[in-house]
Amino acid sequence: MEDYQHILVFTAGFAIIALASKQIGQFFSQMKLPLISGFLFAGIISGPFVLGFISAEAVEKLRFVDEISLAVIAFAAGSELYLKELRSRFKSITWVAIGNIVVIPVFGTLTVFLLADFVPFMRDMSMTNRIAVSMVAGGILVARSPSSAIAIINELRAKGPFTRTILGVTMITDVAVIFLFAFNTSVADAILTNLGFDLGFVTLLLAELAMSLTVGYVLGKIIHLILLFRINKLVKKGMLLGIGYGAFVLPEALREFSHTQLSFEIFLEPLLICMIGSFVVTNYCRCRAEFLQILHDIGPPIYIAFFTLTGASLALDVLVTVWPIAIALFAVRAGAIFVGSFTGGVLAGDPAKHNQISWMAYITQAGVGLGLAKEVSVEFPEWGTAFSTMIIAVIVLNQIVGPPFFKWAINWVGESNLRAKAPEFDGVRDAIIFGLEGQSLALAHQLKIHNWQVKIACRTAKYMEHVNGSDIEICPISDLNPEMLRQLGADKADAVVTLLSDEENYLICEYIYEHFGTKDVVVRLNDRANFHYFHGLGALVVNPVTAIVSLFDHLVRSPSAASLLLGMEEDQDIIDVEVCNPNLHGLALRDLRLPLDTLILSVHRDGRLLISHGYTRLKIGDRVTLVGSLKSLDKLMLRFGG
Repeated sequence: MEDYQHILVFTAGFAIIALASKQIGQFFSQMKLPLISGFLFAGIISGPFVLGFISAEAVEKLRFVDEISLAVIAFAAGSELYLKELRSRFKSITWVAIGNIVVIPVFGTLTVFLLADFVPFMRDMSMTNRIAVSMVAGGILVARSPSSAIAIINELRAKGPFTRTILGVTMITDVAVIFLFAFNTSVADAILTNLGFDLGFVTLLLAELAMSLTVGYVLGKIIHLILLFRINKLVKKGMLLGIGYGAFVLPEALREFSHTQLSFEIFLEPLLICMIGSFVVTNYCRCRAEFLQILHDIGPPIYIAFFTLTGASLALDVLVTVWPIAIALFAVRAGAIFVGSFTGGVLAGDPAKHNQISWMAYITQAGVGLGLAKEVSVEFPEWGTAFSTMIIAVIVLNQIVGPPFFKWAINWVGESNLRAKAPEFDGVRDAIIFGLEGQSLALAHQLKIHNWQVKIACRTAKYMEHVNGSDIEICPISDLNPEMLRQLGADKADAVVTLLSDEENYLICEYIYEHFGTKDVVVRLNDRANFHYFHGLGALVVNPVTAIVSLFDHLVRSPSAASLLLGMEEDQDIIDVEVCNPNLHGLALRDLRLPLDTLILSVHRDGRLLISHGYTRLKIGDRVTLVGSLKSLDKLMLRFGG
């Protein structure tokens, strides 16, 4: 009972530290460093070697947190192996993955073996034991970081054959490393326990792998059944975490039973079981979307807990002595990645330009690698802690250096699709409206009243006969592509409004984002499920159904503000204007000497809303929201536009 009380106390204390770790990780992210580096740092500072908030005893008692986290990491690895997305670049992915899976373990194993005399915990080992440790280390060095790769691809909005190959190889190798780890640790265990390499050992090893695959398949079916239940999603998340924890507890119980009751020891690899279960759900069950959403929801807190506890468990005294070894392994791993990727790319017939730099995209290493290092510390307690500290040092280096290399590689091959630079204001406010209908015509007339130059782009010419004699310029277009948009004047437009289908609207928004950078893009949404696609491109989304309800709500609760916003107040308006006048840069709002009938409501800066007060200082590029008379607003637009 007392032991459970200790665990409860340690868990509560660790939860508080994890909350602080989250804030430290966000601070590291603002400094352009990986989130996990912040979590590891928080764990190190809180651990037994520095402040002692997390004692060595607490690290041991909180081992269940590690096991639950490792299960989620393995689930995430399996979910990334989605076969339908890998088919288009199957040949390149296969050859490059094989090149890495073959070359990296060989280089890594050989390097660790040759440096054994310089590694404190390996100096007194026998030759065979050194080989065992080197094999385990070489296998772990294959691991990648799919989460980091996906984050960078999303950040750069990267698309193309190079990007698809990189993502496919990253996922395949992160799955293959779990198989490789299961094999290497079994061989290492046999070497360290003086178990002979005979037909019986090979048969046992194959049987263990087959049992792990079978149990993983059954686990996947169990997860599928849980997802089919019509129960609260929070309960499903708890059940998934419980199943993941069970995937570690049951193999350990089987190992203990076989050790005491049988003449041989049976060990099933928990990470492999979880990964296979996730693979089954992802590829062969209709609940894939819900499964991915649950993993997305539970991922952040799990990673915070895992990496924080990992940092606390680092043996800093060993870390100080193994840093030179870690740097050497980092360099050798990078060289091995180059050899494996280049060779695989040549065999696959990939462009030479891609083969020369693809290695830069494979440096990142995080979740699965850290998980495997932690598992070694549990399976081989005599030297495992020192070993995991050395490997984690290598992973930290890879995670710091890898992302910048990956970004450079994607930019160099030209597959980055970042937002284009917004056009300079030319003194005339231009708007393009896509879609010819009553709403677009009414909007165009309203904008013209406020001195905007408006064009309506119409995809179906037959509707043009209904607007003959209109003072609005109607432009028929045959297709949607960047050149057509440029002919419409999108490179000078201050605003774009799309009133077409969601597919056409998204295509326009994507072209505007990548080629023209127009700041104000307004989309009329047809299907609410597509909201996040447009939001990701920075578009202002209007859902007609909810917009009417929201309008009525504001008219009821704040009729004066709503009527002003809708232009119902005579000679009054609200506008946004960008600060382009260099004479206003650094000037406080209180010193602007605004007309008496105008007021500054807010200031937008770098995507953030600033509630204005007299001491707020303007900067070039700020978007200022003004309310006042039409005459005064026209004067202020000229003044702010400079």
